[in-house]
Amino acid sequence: MMILSGLEIAHQIELGRITIDPFDPERLNPNSYNLRLANKLLVYDSPVLDMRNEPVCTQLVIPESGLLLTPGELYLGRTVERTKTDRFVPMLEGRSSIGRLGLAIHVTAGFGDIGFTGFWTLEIYCLKPVRVYPNVEICQIYYHTILGDYQPYSSGKYQDNSGIQPSLLFHEFKENL
Repeated sequence: MMILSGLEIAHQIELGRITIDPFDPERLNPNSYNLRLANKLLVYDSPVLDMRNEPVCTQLVIPESGLLLTPGELYLGRTVERTKTDRFVPMLEGRSSIGRLGLAIHVTAGFGDIGFTGFWTLEIYCLKPVRVYPNVEICQIYYHTILGDYQPYSSGKYQDNSGIQPSLLFHEFKENL
């Protein structure tokens, strides 16, 4: 398996095999593309989360002047860009400049599935207080080729999302009852 170069990402976008919307060639890197943080975040209301129960969240708006994030709090954000591909494996990583501020943008889930269409939910956690801003280039997406036959992602759980997606794991418990 190989990682697509930035120029190949642009070529695959031209061919319609990758969608990044909106796309700006200025955010293309040698082997990735920078995605931006939308202007809203979610925080879980409960200090204890139960996998079997739908989480209750509060939405925060990130003003142009920025929002100070608190260490020890998990923030869920989303990308400004909507992505889609049914030929490559999308992966998400934090930008090194963001990581050097002690800001993790995906605590555990940076691996995407072929066939996923939507906005990326970011699991944001900081080691020190850090101020974030809307539309900041916060992470980068890159694409792997895949070897062998595959079935594209088709779960209705997160597919074609439009907002920030808190955990929907509680649905799996209901399905297994």
